[in-house]
Amino acid sequence: MGAANQSMVTEFVLLGLSAHPALEKTFFVLILSTYLVILLGNGVLLLVTALDARLHTPMYFFLGHLSLLDVCYTTSSVPLVLDGFLTPRKTISFLGCAVQMFLSFAMGATECVLLGMMAFDRYVAICHPLRYPVVMSKAAYVPMAAGSWAAGGVNSLVQVSLAVQLPFCGDNVINHFTCEILAVLKLACADISINVVSMVVANVIFLGVPVLFISISYMCILTTILRIPSAEGRKKAFSTCSAHLTVVIIFYGTILFMYGKPKSKDPLGANKQDLADKLISLFYGLLTPMLNPIIYSLRNKDVKTAARSLVAQKCCPL
Repeated sequence: MGAANQSMVTEFVLLGLSAHPALEKTFFVLILSTYLVILLGNGVLLLVTALDARLHTPMYFFLGHLSLLDVCYTTSSVPLVLDGFLTPRKTISFLGCAVQMFLSFAMGATECVLLGMMAFDRYVAICHPLRYPVVMSKAAYVPMAAGSWAAGGVNSLVQVSLAVQLPFCGDNVINHFTCEILAVLKLACADISINVVSMVVANVIFLGVPVLFISISYMCILTTILRIPSAEGRKKAFSTCSAHLTVVIIFYGTILFMYGKPKSKDPLGANKQDLADKLISLFYGLLTPMLNPIIYSLRNKDVKTAARSLVAQKCCPL
């Protein structure tokens, strides 16, 4: 079972909704529509944060990166999912699977870190407003964003490198829409304990630490807001971080729902549960990227003003 076996599997078969062909057309239309909304919403946010000088601040700089992340994250998997709905035999090469795993893992980990950076930005803005221009200078927030991308990329490289070194010498059917790393690891004909330990450590670093950091930041923010004497002042202070807090709750709340829900012990319901788990995982990857631009647009006057200005310039250039 040495290196020779590693070359036996040259491609993987993605099961997707093969067992439920009647659902494929419906989900194709639904997911394509959602993907187009994601591209449009995040594309507009990217444009307004890049082109409007009034939005050249740390908060909107991070928001632009968040939109870019959402576009990259969905693009790394959604086209593969859509193609799977149209192709009778849904296959992906070993290399293609590794690339898709790397991109999805990297974008997810980077978003976790970036949300923590955005929480720190809101903490400094509300708890230390006089020091904000110094603490959150361009020399600080640019490396913070770059560090988020680098950390996510390094983590993904480690996880995927460990996965592709495993021997895959038998079953090559992935019971998922994409090359989800846990589904791929189940197919390895070798001990995966190192991979499991590595992923647990990564989850602590990229999920646990940011959640703790965000929680502490918002505890400090809440304490500061409650000390503001006027109700109008408290409302104004809270409005500056409400959009980010909403995104954090949706992002981490969905993760907790996915991995914290109890598993059915009824063997007769195994197929239904597998289908439900796959669909929940799929729509988790679409929910946050779709809602992020909506939340930031609806709850932020600056973004709405900048978007209107951009549309007005394009429609009436004179």
